[in-house]
Amino acid sequence: MNDLFWLDTGGSGPPLVLLHGGFLDHGMWAGQIPHFAARHRVIAPDARGHGRSANATGPYRLADDLAGLLRHLDAGPAVLAGVSMGASVAVDTALEHPDLVRAVVVTGAGTSEPYFTDPWTVQAMSSWHAAMAGGDLEGSIDGFMAFAAGPHRAEADVDPRVTARLRAMARTTMAKHAAGEPAHLVQVRDTWERVPKIGVPVLAVHGALDSPDHLAMAARLAAEVPDGREATVEGAAHYPNMERPGVYNEIVGAFLDGL
Repeated sequence: MNDLFWLDTGGSGPPLVLLHGGFLDHGMWAGQIPHFAARHRVIAPDARGHGRSANATGPYRLADDLAGLLRHLDAGPAVLAGVSMGASVAVDTALEHPDLVRAVVVTGAGTSEPYFTDPWTVQAMSSWHAAMAGGDLEGSIDGFMAFAAGPHRAEADVDPRVTARLRAMARTTMAKHAAGEPAHLVQVRDTWERVPKIGVPVLAVHGALDSPDHLAMAARLAAEVPDGREATVEGAAHYPNMERPGVYNEIVGAFLDGL
């Protein structure tokens, strides 16, 4: 665990693990960590290759990294709450290490096997990946920020304090990587086929202004698990916990209270 960074704070209540989105870090949870730490043990790691965690030097799976951390901290079973990439890690961990998971909260993702069909998302993904493949750091950050605004707004329409935080985190993580570096991440397979076997409560918290594909994948997950439910945060896109932290905290808090 020496190559991974995490925060471990709060009381002795049931563990809550906050899993950040791709190219971000635990800082995206600044509006949640102190709030939930009043009643829960809150753990917020930086995924491998993100934030203050080391880059990978060999094959790895994010779900296995998380499982190793939870066992190291004796923190399972825990509620896993994730946004985007973090949501997929939460689901993968529930599939691969079910003994460590008490419940799952997802936003902007279904599993680690996404699919994109709506024109806005396909175009945004294409532009973003082209910038990353070309080693264009600023272009990559701009492409990433399209998802923060979503298909219904421009970046200028989002609270500048939120976009500044997102840009700073994305720049820190993207700068750790080089175009053409080896891809060590190993994917978890057959996730959608196994989703109905997830035996813990799952809550999908949608940002109402997120892209149709991201909304649909999270909704599909909630519909296909035995105990799934949904809630929506109005006026937010891919990162509702950052845009409207009070509403997000209220929704997740009610879910935690009902477990």
